[in-house]
Amino acid sequence: MSETTLRTLIVDDEPLAIERMQVLCAELPGIAVVGTAADGEAALRLAEKLKPDLLLLDMTMPGMDGLAVAKKASSGDTPPAVIFVTAHDNFAVEAFDIDAVDYVLKPVGKDRLARAIERALARRSDPGEPGEPTWLEELWVPDRSELLRIEAASVHRIDAERDYVRLHTEKRSYLLLQTIAGLEERLDPEKFIRIHRSTILRRDFIKGLRHEGLGVWCAELADGEVLRIGRTYLRKVKAMAKR
Repeated sequence: MSETTLRTLIVDDEPLAIERMQVLCAELPGIAVVGTAADGEAALRLAEKLKPDLLLLDMTMPGMDGLAVAKKASSGDTPPAVIFVTAHDNFAVEAFDIDAVDYVLKPVGKDRLARAIERALARRSDPGEPGEPTWLEELWVPDRSELLRIEAASVHRIDAERDYVRLHTEKRSYLLLQTIAGLEERLDPEKFIRIHRSTILRRDFIKGLRHEGLGVWCAELADGEVLRIGRTYLRKVKAMAKR
């Protein structure tokens, strides 16, 4: 078996879904199915015995769900990469927390699965250094019938919208089910800074700071917009400007 082939375990509680994944995997290079499991407990037993390189893992299953399986599987000496395969798009944020390779929505297309496998192969060839900070480098956002992957570095502004955040990039904006406080904890503080209870900015998108009088300060942005800085965040923003 080639060194570039991922030994893969398929986990899904629906027999037809397992069968479909087996057929798709058989048509793709770089992947070899070594086993299947219909529930979380069986998946962990097989993973311990087979030592797969990759889990194609359903998110919602009776008993132990996909997130729990992924967390337990990641605690071993040689944890497998994880690609979630699910009909639900509202678990993407939780997938960030366990460093999943990808999050593929059902029904799974061959081309979409192929892209996910390519990412798993790329990560295997360049796993990164142990102890590296776990700041978000990419985000998955719902868009029509799939999840789009966008680089965190391409986001210049984040606005809170109730239980959601709106991510602004150069070309468009995306809505993500996530609180702004929760997202702030996952973003690199060397690259992003919160200026208001409802706004986070990429640091290099801030052109300058402006005093409006009576203790009011604003941030001037690279696109010409001016945003007020909340009093709670003013000291940290000023400290950034002095660095």
